Amino acid sequence: MGFFDFISNDIGIDLGTANTLVFVRGQGIVLNEPSVVAIEKATGKVLAVGSAAKEMIGRTPGEISAIRPLKDGVIADFEISEKLLSDFIKRVIRHKYLIKPRIVISVPSGITEVEKRAVRDSAENAGAREVYLLSEPMAAAIGVGLPVDQPSGIMVIDIGGGTSEIAVIALNGIVHHTSVRIAGDELNDAIVMYLKKNYNLLIGELTAEDIKIKIGSAFPLEKEISMEVKGRDLVAGVPKNLKLSSVQVREALVEPIDAIVEAVRQSLERTPPELASDILERGIILTGGGALLRGFDRRLRDETNLPVNSSEDPLTCVVRGTGKVLEDMAFYAKVLIRSRRG
Repeated sequence: MGFFDFISNDIGIDLGTANTLVFVRGQGIVLNEPSVVAIEKATGKVLAVGSAAKEMIGRTPGEISAIRPLKDGVIADFEISEKLLSDFIKRVIRHKYLIKPRIVISVPSGITEVEKRAVRDSAENAGAREVYLLSEPMAAAIGVGLPVDQPSGIMVIDIGGGTSEIAVIALNGIVHHTSVRIAGDELNDAIVMYLKKNYNLLIGELTAEDIKIKIGSAFPLEKEISMEVKGRDLVAGVPKNLKLSSVQVREALVEPIDAIVEAVRQSLERTPPELASDILERGIILTGGGALLRGFDRRLRDETNLPVNSSEDPLTCVVRGTGKVLEDMAFYAKVLIRSRRG
């Protein structure tokens, strides 16, 4: 460990569409906040970042807007993303006099050169000394503790807020990847649309997310559950209550879940036969917030006839992976996407 290591804080960031998690070397995961920034429209001044800003979604007065700067796993609003990153980096770096940190940021595997540059520039402007990019499925595999440097194939499905990443990994590389921009956010949208179309009930994004977490499922449940939902009646224009069951929510989620399952099937079809037999033995590892949807592993098992395992604490796999990479940069050098200048 050199002198520089001693006085600089290295940081791993899982910059997600829904949440951003930050790992500081030697300390572990120090921050887990929604990727939301609330700004004053007239001046562009940042009023809140993270949880405080998320509570404002759908509730802000006209002059304040709550923005999610990442869409489908990539930066959609460059300036706001920079503000988000720099706020989070400042929160975790206590000592201002230290050397700027090295930062490892996870990105979707289907990211373009332009999007890579946006992530790198944001992190540099937010105060990074060096920026390394790591693809999300690779980070998730490392975070789960899988031996990514081995020749045997590993299949990881990482379902986040904006993207679902399906990757087959062997020998420190991604042999095959499919990245579909259908994930947690689309599940929320599907619930909003379903209630609007079938019950003339308008609900907000946060309510839809709550429904998904409490009674959402991808496979019939042994005991179906229900909950009360409050929204606005689109016909009468007044607030209205509705009792919603897990069966109805499953019906609402059919399309986006089918799309993710189809992407997994296509990915398996394109996997080289030697690696396919490894996957048959090892199974598929499910990570990301989507892994928490009830019955999703059962549904995949049914569709693929492969063993499907949900990782422990799927929400933090990716950021734990960036942390492991920071702790042994030399060993993991091959898996990093060195970002090019210019």
